[in-house]
Formats: sequence, C-alpha cells, structure tokens
Amino acid sequence: MSEPLYQRILEGDVRAAGRLMRQVDDQIPGARQQLEALFEHTGNAYIIGFTGNPGSGKSTLVNAFIRECRERGLSVGVVAVDPTSPFSGGAILGDRIRMQEHALDEGVFIRSVATRGNLGGVSRSTPALVQILDAMGFDLIIIETVGVGQDEVDIARIADTNIVVTVPGLGDDIQATKAGILEIADVFVINKSDHPGSDRLRRELKAMLSLAVDRSDEDWTPPIVHTVATDAEGLTKLFEKIEAHRDWLEGAGADDSRGARDRRRIEHLIRLIVSGELDARLDAAMAAPTWQRHLEGLVARRESPYEAAEELIAAIARKD
Repeated sequence: MSEPLYQRILEGDVRAAGRLMRQVDDQIPGARQQLEALFEHTGNAYIIGFTGNPGSGKSTLVNAFIRECRERGLSVGVVAVDPTSPFSGGAILGDRIRMQEHALDEGVFIRSVATRGNLGGVSRSTPALVQILDAMGFDLIIIETVGVGQDEVDIARIADTNIVVTVPGLGDDIQATKAGILEIADVFVINKSDHPGSDRLRRELKAMLSLAVDRSDEDWTPPIVHTVATDAEGLTKLFEKIEAHRDWLEGAGADDSRGARDRRRIEHLIRLIVSGELDARLDAAMAAPTWQRHLEGLVARRESPYEAAEELIAAIARKD
C-alpha cells in the first residue's frame, strides 16, 4: 500500500507536492484531507510577499533574490501568481519562465498559479500552496502577486514581510503606485534604479512616509532599497532589510508581532474555506428547479429579489 500523499510531502517528495497543488488548484475534494494532515507541520517558514505595479520587474527581482537566498544556504519555495489564460483558465506561466535558471536546483520549488478572476493580486488557492511548501520544510516562501494595482492588498494577510516594488518613470510616480499597496509595505524597493527619476521617487516615498500620522517611535518604518535586478545590484541590502524586519517582528508588541501576522493569516485561511463552501452551496441551490421557478417570477417582477435571497440563505443553511 502506497504512502498517503501528505506523508510523501513531509518527506520532501516534490512530485507529491506538485500533485497535491494541482488538486488544490482544481478543487478536487480529496485535497482537503491531505491539507488537514499537513497543517500541524506548518508555521515554520518565513513568508515574503512581492507586489507592485506591472512593469516594475518583480519577476526579475524575485529571480535575483532567490539566487541571493541560495548563496546563503536557504531553501526557497515560490508561489508565482500569474494572469489567467482566457483559453485554458490556467496560469500563463510567465513568472515561471523567467525563473528557469533555478529549475534544476533541489533547494528551490516554483509553482505558478492562476488568479482565475480573483481580485487581491493572489489566487484563492495561494494560502494552501504556501501551507504545502511550509510543511515540506522550506526556509523561505516567496509569493509574487500578479501585479494588478490597488486590489493587491490580500498579500498583507498572508506574508510576514511585504515588499512593494516601485520603478521610476511611470509618470506621477507615487500616484501610479496605488495607496492601498503603499500602506501594506514593510520594505520599499526602487527597482531599475539606474533609470532617470529614481532619486525623485525616493524623495517622494520618504515624504509619504513622513506623513503617516499614526506611526509611533516604536513602529517599523519601511526602508527604501535601490536595486537593479538585472545586474543583481542591491540584493544583499534587500536581504538585510528583510532580516531586520523579521527581527523587529520577533520582538514587536502584540499588535504587529509575527504571531499576530500568523493569526491574521489563519483567519484569512478560515474565511477562504468558509466562503468557498458557501459559494458551492449557493451554486447548488441556484441550480435547483425550485430556484429556476423563482427566477421566472423575478424576471416577471412578481417576486422580490430580497425575499428570494432570504430563501437561498435558508437553503444554504439547511445544506439542501
């Protein structure tokens, strides 16, 4: 009798991990039991999120950062959230292609996942994929978001350290980087800093940080790191700033400690599990013949949509 999938994952079986990740992404029912068995083995990896505007060079930066981590002897798992293909519904795999230099490195695992229309810059399956990589024993887990703008704040609910990647030359620089993303930053990166306008962008970021009215002396102030990812410039400095933020989290108060971020991450996971179950029940309820008769009455304006919604809620609660 073969070992359960979760057991093989705990032993570091890459094929088993890839198989479970596919099951999670395709919402195969049996995946849930495997994730339940893995959960007690999670909570050890340090999770780093990379987000920012399209065209900021996030993938190239992540590729160079993986190299920096490997030179330090750290194993790295990567969840690269790609746009959804309009044809297959799967990930376009652009990020994975750009990280091919690590394909044969046993200390690196890269998984591309499609957003499938999910807002927030990450896929609904991202927390589960992170859980699998965590259980496998990776030292660091990197999440790279799709780069869609202001809706990318979901990464803050998952990562321990959030890296916001900016780039000079986007016109009104700070305005081009949406406020919601700026507010989640633990570290700012000005990538392509050999381009004109990088010093101006740094001044604007510093000015923005100085306007934070609710920041105390004990709070973390996001540092600004200049990088040229194509030449691996600034990657050592970036690693050091991430380590500094990690040290700060370990000693921070209850409001923003690493433990607080872990609680936030688990709450987000619970919300995803519950909302996924409710969505499935709603789909089933709306496919029932009784609902179709309601729909005819709604179209004819003989029934109220609010009363119909109450009936659907009751049906979901009964798990009809």
